Amino acid sequence: MIMKPGEIPYQSKNWLLKALELFSLKGVKIVLHNHIPGIQSSGLGGSATATTAVCLLANKLAGEPFLNAQIVTMAATLEQDMGISITGTQEQSCVVYGGVTDYIWFPWGIPGESSGYGSSIRDILVPPSEYGEIESRMGIFHTGVPRSSKDVNKVWRQKLRTKAGLRMHKQKLAVAYDYREGLRTKEWEKVAVSLKEYRQLRISLCKDYMCPPCWDIQGQCERFGAESFPLGAGGGGAVLVFCPDPDRFLKVEATLSQAYRKIQYKITSAGHEFENFPLEVNDG
Repeated sequence: MIMKPGEIPYQSKNWLLKALELFSLKGVKIVLHNHIPGIQSSGLGGSATATTAVCLLANKLAGEPFLNAQIVTMAATLEQDMGISITGTQEQSCVVYGGVTDYIWFPWGIPGESSGYGSSIRDILVPPSEYGEIESRMGIFHTGVPRSSKDVNKVWRQKLRTKAGLRMHKQKLAVAYDYREGLRTKEWEKVAVSLKEYRQLRISLCKDYMCPPCWDIQGQCERFGAESFPLGAGGGGAVLVFCPDPDRFLKVEATLSQAYRKIQYKITSAGHEFENFPLEVNDG
């Protein structure tokens, strides 16, 4: 698709072109390649990753006029304004900063700084030397069921208008903190319990959160003392599986791999990397 800046229709299908348009670039061709095909709408942050990656690359080509915090804001608001997603900025932040990171969020920007929606103060939660301890206990499997996160998010937002819904949403904060502390202190049982409690809160807030394969995966996990957690907000697609014991994790991994697609992953300390920069310009 070839379009000129200022002439791109404001339609959701053009959201990545609109991202490029923000940088006033001309004569640029962008090709997106998914290293793991067939996992769209899986709760893995695909749309956020694509939007943020395009913004990062366009910013690089434009001479880096925007700060990292501004890239996060730009990518997130573009997605929300065009109806691609209605989530926060955690996925965009992961693409920009990477690592197992502890965030303090400032939804409307850090006072006194050049920042905006979804800005954050960050600290390393788990150092790279310890990533292997997480990876030996955690896997991701694909159910084969695509789900749009914005559909489930709408239900959760509606629940915020009720006293019971607000109460459950507030409980998620304490559970998320327990998950954070479990990772930081390597209390692996605490990590598993917090995943279970957070999953149960999500189910209570939206009865359609768990698709049938998600329930099957959870049933298999319980046989080995593991817990599952459907990723993203959609409740389908990709499911995280965690087991406090690495040996038992190998068993649940082998069992699930017979019926579900295992998604290979590796935790990295950088959210992205540029290759082939600086560009070589041929004046001939």
